Amino acid sequence: MSHRYIPLTEQDEKEMLETIGVNSISDLYSDVPENILLNRDLNIAAAEPETQLLKRLNKVANKNITKETHTSFLGAGVYDHYAPAVVDSLISRSEFYTAYTPYQPEISQGELQAIFEFQTMICELTSMDVANSSMYDGPTSFAEACLLAWGKTKKNKIVVSKGIHYQALQVLHTYEKIHDDYEVVEVELDGTITDLDKLKEAIDDDTAAVAVQYPNFFGSIEDLEAIQSYVKDTKALFIVYANPLSLGLLTPPGEFGADIVVGDTQVFGIPTQFGGPHCGYFATTKKLMRKMPGRLVGQTQDDDGNRGFVLTLQAREQHIRRETATSNICSNQALNALASSIAMSALGKEGIYEIAVQNLENANYAKEQFKAQGFEVYDDVSYNEFVVKFNRPISEINKSLLDEEIIGGFDLGVIGEEFENHMLVAVTELRTKDEIDTFVKKAGELNG
Repeated sequence: MSHRYIPLTEQDEKEMLETIGVNSISDLYSDVPENILLNRDLNIAAAEPETQLLKRLNKVANKNITKETHTSFLGAGVYDHYAPAVVDSLISRSEFYTAYTPYQPEISQGELQAIFEFQTMICELTSMDVANSSMYDGPTSFAEACLLAWGKTKKNKIVVSKGIHYQALQVLHTYEKIHDDYEVVEVELDGTITDLDKLKEAIDDDTAAVAVQYPNFFGSIEDLEAIQSYVKDTKALFIVYANPLSLGLLTPPGEFGADIVVGDTQVFGIPTQFGGPHCGYFATTKKLMRKMPGRLVGQTQDDDGNRGFVLTLQAREQHIRRETATSNICSNQALNALASSIAMSALGKEGIYEIAVQNLENANYAKEQFKAQGFEVYDDVSYNEFVVKFNRPISEINKSLLDEEIIGGFDLGVIGEEFENHMLVAVTELRTKDEIDTFVKKAGELNG
């Protein structure tokens, strides 16, 4: 019989206790000190009939503000993009959404092939040699790239641009604490792009890696060619944290000589869903592939010459054994990686290119409209985000915009005083001209 929940009758409880070999539920907690046990009933309301409860909860849920109820201009790492309907249809198949790590290739060929295709498409987008089966999210992938650089080069300093997502930098600083001699040097911005002179000055013989984001957190496009020229004659690795959707239009980091390219595939088929879960990607050159964290699926042949797929290069034990581990990450985001693979396959090269172009055009149209309204707008070359300065706190602006059924941009004041009253505006392919015009108009009225 199918149940929406697992029932527990008195008979069920009795049989369970008999099987375990105890007389009561309290016996299960006999090893817990009495002074920390709860000796009263929980302070919750009495149970309601199911139909009444569902009706009340639905009323509460309908008060939520979402991108379905409001027009969203919020990005900052989580974006409102088109996801083909086929994505949810396929990932909802039981053989995918209940699957775990494909240790047994003879019964896991579908899962392994899906991961292999994910790796292949990531390599095509980034122009890198090899990619792993996915990681938890973009910030984790970025921090792992820096950890690889520390271990590979035996140098102690990572030079990073402050144009990298502030949460990715927070994760990196957490990793930094692993060893006392690890050092993270943050390079200031010139407007909303990395100050290249200061970046060049920060690179020395102790530098393990130089890292930038592309496009960066503020939506501006960094000069990867110039940055790579500072790195190429050193032993430092060049790490690029890249939005994979933008690479449908922008020159991929691999063509600029990047050693490691990481990022987040939320932009392909993964809903915003409260900021997670996401799917990080990790791509490297061939010379670094044996240092790459996580899992890797390879293509092979069986005894009859048939195409097949297996986990390769990495053994789970090398992650579990701390003294020899390249990383503490031994899992991956298989279901979300599958969602991204399906989205990329459904869109195809032309579709990804067209969406990337629409993001660029829509954002720059919105930027010009803000300028026409008299706003101060940072004028660096933008992809689908840009920074606008207001005369009032962004929290007040965004609260008022909600009354107009608009979700405003990200309040940059949370990352530093220098960005007080600054909004990071995201404009994706899903925003129409009317929506953009309405947003700019209402923002102008609220700005005073």
